[in-house]
Amino acid sequence: MVAQPDSDVLWARALTHAHNGSPALRGVSIGVREGEILAVSGPRGSGKTTLLRCLSGQFRPQEGEVWFNSTPVHTMAAFARERLRRDRFGWIDPEPVLVPELTAWENAALPLMLRGTGHRAAKKAALEWLERLDIGGCARKRPYALLHSERQRVVVARALAGTPTVLFADEPTAPLHRAERAHVLRTLTTAARSHGITVVLATHDADTAELADRTVTLLDGRQVTTLHLPHLPGAEAEGRTACSLSV
Repeated sequence: MVAQPDSDVLWARALTHAHNGSPALRGVSIGVREGEILAVSGPRGSGKTTLLRCLSGQFRPQEGEVWFNSTPVHTMAAFARERLRRDRFGWIDPEPVLVPELTAWENAALPLMLRGTGHRAAKKAALEWLERLDIGGCARKRPYALLHSERQRVVVARALAGTPTVLFADEPTAPLHRAERAHVLRTLTTAARSHGITVVLATHDADTAELADRTVTLLDGRQVTTLHLPHLPGAEAEGRTACSLSV
């Protein structure tokens, strides 16, 4: 085993993972500094979600290592990884998944209450983030009474309310319209800066990736490290652009 660098709160080496025999990650290595917003970009199917799930302990990589604050996540038992996700990590899915029996504020407060935070403090934190995301008026509604975009903002509030050490956001604004997307991303990045939250953000949208401190790109499960644009005779005349990737 190789210990993680001191400068990184999250670090992975040579991650390899496959789904039903189909490679999703092929030897990806990555480090994320404390308080950094890192964008993981690439087209759909490039391995972004699999990478986030390996980094967050949801998947145990078939090969490679994942370290969080000097703790080897890849060797932890399932129960320990679940506790790590509950206590230290936040997660935003591209589609809102909420507990149907709970109100919006109860859904947003759920991670805090599972940690043992008192009812009053958990409710206060949940309501604060719902207000910041412009859905404070929906706090007492249950998911069935919310619009799809409102449910997604509850998911974002739930992820932020617990002030996680690392927040994993997998296409967090996918269900939102442009104006809502801009507001949610602004809230997310501002919260990360002000609360010192490390963010790993998966996106295929270039405008979203620009909000990050740094971007890494995946292509077919491999990390793209250099980009060469060689001259192809006749390409300009035909209006074509050609590139080759070195990974």
